[in-house]
Amino acid sequence: MRREEFIFEKYEADKAKGEFRFYYSLGGEIDFVEKLSVDRESVIWKNVNRELLDAVLFNSHLMLGISYWKTYCPEKITVNSGKLNKEQAEFWNKLYTNGLGEFFYKNKIDFRGLVKFPYSGHKTVSVKFKAKDRAIVPFGGGKDSAVTAELLKRNKNDFILFGLNTSRVQRQAAKIAGKKTVIIKRELDKGLFKLNKAGAYNGHIPITAVYSFVSLLASALYNYKYIVFSNEQSANYGNLKYLNHIVNHQYSKSFEFENDFRAYLKKYISPDIVYFSLLRPFSEFKIAELFSEHKKYFDCFSSCNRNFTINGKSEKRWCGKCPKCAFVFSQLSAFVPKKELIKIFGKNLYQDKKLLNLFLELWGEKKIKPFDCVGEEEEVLRASYAALNAKEYDNDYIINYFKSNILPKRKDMAKKFKKEPGQSREHNIPTEFTRIIKNL
Repeated sequence: MRREEFIFEKYEADKAKGEFRFYYSLGGEIDFVEKLSVDRESVIWKNVNRELLDAVLFNSHLMLGISYWKTYCPEKITVNSGKLNKEQAEFWNKLYTNGLGEFFYKNKIDFRGLVKFPYSGHKTVSVKFKAKDRAIVPFGGGKDSAVTAELLKRNKNDFILFGLNTSRVQRQAAKIAGKKTVIIKRELDKGLFKLNKAGAYNGHIPITAVYSFVSLLASALYNYKYIVFSNEQSANYGNLKYLNHIVNHQYSKSFEFENDFRAYLKKYISPDIVYFSLLRPFSEFKIAELFSEHKKYFDCFSSCNRNFTINGKSEKRWCGKCPKCAFVFSQLSAFVPKKELIKIFGKNLYQDKKLLNLFLELWGEKKIKPFDCVGEEEEVLRASYAALNAKEYDNDYIINYFKSNILPKRKDMAKKFKKEPGQSREHNIPTEFTRIIKNL
């Protein structure tokens, strides 16, 4: 399965349609066009900094190309749409390599030295502009972004919600949040799906990195200084080791990526856009506690990724079968009464015997962390311990298994979990936002 060369051909902006088109090809034989579009009436084009827009589009071109490059993973990469220096090329080499770690592992691809973006002695200058003191919050309709929105509202920050495409869950949760939402529509080339059906490589991409670059487009078009994500401590921890390399499903949600992205943004795009995660100091367990205070979202939110697949949306908010459903159920079971929790998920996941293997993975018993946006084993153990002590789940299969088979092996659990998980000092939250998380 080989194609010799992947080419980043060009990108273009069509202001009349509010459309941005990104062109790619595999060896000049197979062509792709991906489109991003906005409501053309929503953009005051005369106020958009052209240099900034061009820098954002060029880098978005490189980011969006990951979906097409991975079909055959050509060793030769050609960039016709712009120029990179060595440091920029190394950024993209690292992002493609680490961001596709799960993809390489599942497709049994030796990635070592595979990704090599071309570079020259080109000097790229970042663009300065007068950004308005307001924020964009990427909003997926899950518990994390809902917590970020509520914290910013409580602090009376000026912000909007941002979505890359939209779903029923996102729309309903955004309505509850009560904030304006800006949507950028993404349309992948249909040829990509034909190649996948024909046997081309397919698999997970670093979608948060895609959101990160497209959020820069929203910032450039609508003039927003801050981009506030909702990524937590737990995203830093990988799933397994492959070819002596840590594979992390959540790499582009990690603090490592956040630091790399911020440095790249400042040096090669604009120092006047500030990118950070407001929830970085917190564990998933703490975020679940914060979210449990906002019951108005209970009937509409979802963190199940089956709501956000490319080929359609799920009719159910929670599939009740995936690692994310099991993980979120466990975290909320520590803070939400059983009756309310079952209403949220449509069933009691602690009574589903088919989920035992998933919970064994989440508890760290299988020595592999599930490939999904889930937290660390300690957070699941802590939540299961809290559910056990709450007595509500005494007769439930999963909690009974935990009591009989997991708890006896973790004799230090009771002492350890008496102490609440503290805030991490590893974050990039600007001083003007730190008071929001103080004393939480």
